[in-house]
Amino acid sequence: MHEIISRTFDEVRAAYIAYLNTQGLSMNTINTSKSEAFYLWKKRGKETFWNVVYSDDFENLGKSLLLETLKEHSSGDAETNVNSYMAHLRRFRKFLASESAIDIPAVTPKPEPKKKRKTRKMKQDLPDPCIEQVEHYLELWDLLEDYHLQEEALDKLFFELCPENKDVSDVLLKVSALNDFYSTHIFKVFPMAKHIIALDVDDRLRAGDVTLVKDIQKISGRNRNHYSFATKYCSHHKPLDYPIYDSYVDRVLRYYRRRDDFSSFDDSDLKDYERFKTILMAFRSFYGLEAFNLKEIDKYIWQLGKEYFPRNYY
Repeated sequence: MHEIISRTFDEVRAAYIAYLNTQGLSMNTINTSKSEAFYLWKKRGKETFWNVVYSDDFENLGKSLLLETLKEHSSGDAETNVNSYMAHLRRFRKFLASESAIDIPAVTPKPEPKKKRKTRKMKQDLPDPCIEQVEHYLELWDLLEDYHLQEEALDKLFFELCPENKDVSDVLLKVSALNDFYSTHIFKVFPMAKHIIALDVDDRLRAGDVTLVKDIQKISGRNRNHYSFATKYCSHHKPLDYPIYDSYVDRVLRYYRRRDDFSSFDDSDLKDYERFKTILMAFRSFYGLEAFNLKEIDKYIWQLGKEYFPRNYY
């Protein structure tokens, strides 16, 4: 077997992610593969994982063990989902045959963050943010078939079919899709599409200009403020540069500010996109979650908020 089997989980996963980033894959595919490819390792252990990957009967053994494991640990349709997990295991085997699997640099594990003193007793009792919690919610995200497929459809629209914002029909498609999938309450999508065209946003998106959100959210002559939509529109072009704001994320950040004092900010600061991004990065740093990009932190916090602060909470 390959020398790679002596490496730690973090080292193998980091090398695999680096390989995925060279393959021209969508961000959604990369995020899914770096989780699903290691499902057997996390659920059955390192030895079982490598035995399957290097098995002469890989296809049969892999599918059989994945099916059994999914039925045991997943609430989704194992018969349907197993094909996706197998596809990512096959992709991992291609990685093993590539130069990326040779001379993998060592990864120094980050020290566990010190336990934060709870500064205030809260009505809700949310779990402490940590690496295990983020990975748990990222795995749950991959099992949410509707959100999973919705994100893939939006990736195809934004990255492949209509990557630029020069043709009003392209922008109209993107505005309409986001408005429908996310229920962003834009009652007339055409004025928003024209507004985005007039802003000439492509260079600013490529540069990760956070002030663009403020320019998109407010259409001249109209009273409505489309802040959440503007964050989503920018994020679906550059997900690593533009985290998404919504009410669930808002509630979670305010909760941990009150409980752990991870950052000092007013509630209104979360509606200022430059401050919002700074606050989200402070959250990631305070809890030792730098291993995760802003899109992954997005998925984690959104699910946490949806679970602990459902709409009827207000």
